[in-house]
Amino acid sequence: MNLAHLQSFDLLASLVALVRADAVVVFSNAALEDTLGISRRAIVGSSFADMFTEPTGLHEALAGAAQNTFAAMRYDAFLRRVGLDPLPVHVIVTDAENRQNFVVELVPLEQQTRQEREERLLEQAQANKELIRNLAHEIKNPLGGIRGAAQLLEMEIDSTELTEYTQVIIREADRLQSLVDRLLAPHRRPHVVGDVNVHEVCERVRSLILAEFPKGLRVVRDYDISIPQFRGDREQLIQTVLNIAHNACQALAERITQGDASLTFQTRVARQVTFGKIRYRLALELHVIDNGPGVPDSIKDRIFYPLVSGREGGSGLGLTLAQTFVQQHHGQIEVDSEPGHTDFKILIPLP
Repeated sequence: MNLAHLQSFDLLASLVALVRADAVVVFSNAALEDTLGISRRAIVGSSFADMFTEPTGLHEALAGAAQNTFAAMRYDAFLRRVGLDPLPVHVIVTDAENRQNFVVELVPLEQQTRQEREERLLEQAQANKELIRNLAHEIKNPLGGIRGAAQLLEMEIDSTELTEYTQVIIREADRLQSLVDRLLAPHRRPHVVGDVNVHEVCERVRSLILAEFPKGLRVVRDYDISIPQFRGDREQLIQTVLNIAHNACQALAERITQGDASLTFQTRVARQVTFGKIRYRLALELHVIDNGPGVPDSIKDRIFYPLVSGREGGSGLGLTLAQTFVQQHHGQIEVDSEPGHTDFKILIPLP
């Protein structure tokens, strides 16, 4: 295996080592080095089996792979770490070079569970997006016919009392038209990419929020000013943060009345993070935190689904659009909520 192939392992989120049949390490990737807490130089040349709480598992897997018993040997184990508790991992051993060297891939079980959940949510989001888009187009045409027919009928009616009914039809048709337009908005508007300063985005949203809620709400800025600019759609990101912040303020209505509502914009740089099965050296971590009542348990797992709202009269589109815009930036959005503390976290890769 040449140097270029080995260096490509550093791009993987999984922990990877290239070992000989006797379990001595030939190569370690960056993710494994970070997880073990020891340098690559110290890992190479050592026995990889000794880095597990039960060394025999790796020896048996290497023996099975050497005998070509299976295409890949798999088992669960605990990986030792400097100064930390052992890490539960799923171990995959495959032949790399005619049973001379073997690739040992370790996937942290927690990470594997999270990746599976992310994949499932992404698939659901894509399916929902297609469903909503198709439904919106199907609704749009007959809706225009209904509204037009109501207008023509209104012109033929002399009775004021009956005209009120046609006005109801027209108003409701307009409301549905507005809803359909919002559903289709992310697919109509082109993705305009330019240099984005995340703090300019936060400041724009902050000024809009304070204009709408001038009293009873404290907006806290907790910025890491070292975060570099990145390529993105500034208007989409403003809309994303505004949707989240606006939802938070509506949930904070009672506390705003009491005068002790708090909304925090926090930015950080996350290092060596993994999402969407890809490992990134750096990522923007933007938190929108409020001290409201929290997301209702009944919708926690569905909060980003279209038309799901925890507020009476809500359209349930704000967070769906936010998720769509973040995904268009190859990022992800997640929420951690309990009474008194709700944290929406946006992750976007940085250059």
